[in-house]
Amino acid sequence: MTLFTKSGNCTNCNQCNLKSPLFKMLTDEDLTILNQNRYEVGFKAGENIIKQATASSHLIMLTSGIAKLYIEGLDNKNLILELVTPWKIFGDTGLFGDNRYHYSITAIEPCTACFIDVQNIKKLLRTNGDFTEAFVGNCSLNSVRTFERLISLTQKQMHGRIADILIYLGNEIYKSDTFELSLSRQDIGELSGMTKDSAIRILKEFESEGIIKIDSKKVSIINKELLQEICIRG
Repeated sequence: MTLFTKSGNCTNCNQCNLKSPLFKMLTDEDLTILNQNRYEVGFKAGENIIKQATASSHLIMLTSGIAKLYIEGLDNKNLILELVTPWKIFGDTGLFGDNRYHYSITAIEPCTACFIDVQNIKKLLRTNGDFTEAFVGNCSLNSVRTFERLISLTQKQMHGRIADILIYLGNEIYKSDTFELSLSRQDIGELSGMTKDSAIRILKEFESEGIIKIDSKKVSIINKELLQEICIRG
């Protein structure tokens, strides 16, 4: 018999209720419903968490690690829309539509993820107005972030896109101007909508100009003010 275990990050929904803003308004009864048929899975770096076009049976929340959310395009070209960090829920794009995932998510470092049955989510949406409002707000915020990414990809030059990515990584993902980069150079290219070679070239230009410093996978933002100016000017 196969044994399934949970990490210390995912013991029960009451703990997530303290960590995830989306679940703060759920009652104990609601959390009991949420806990039904819920499970946690561990992933190695490079493993798929969600595969684009497959059936969307669960909403998913990382409980540890970082993953990339991306659209699989033509000719094996991917576009990374964002990086996913713990306590962000995803997988809701086809929830009330075609019941399919409209993007893929892959771990870029070892991750654990909690899988929540969509039928239990729908049950709570029908019975808890505050949760429904928060859930819709969360979906709207995700849409706004996607729009902002599209603006960066379509209206900024390549230097502006790389600057935007570096600021995003420092401010939102690693919460520091010095960080150990989990992404590959190919990932940076897919996150900025350009080839890997172009991304590497611009990173080297930023380093030679004293804007950033790169030591293997360690990245330090040296001149954040100039980087922000490049980001704004595009």
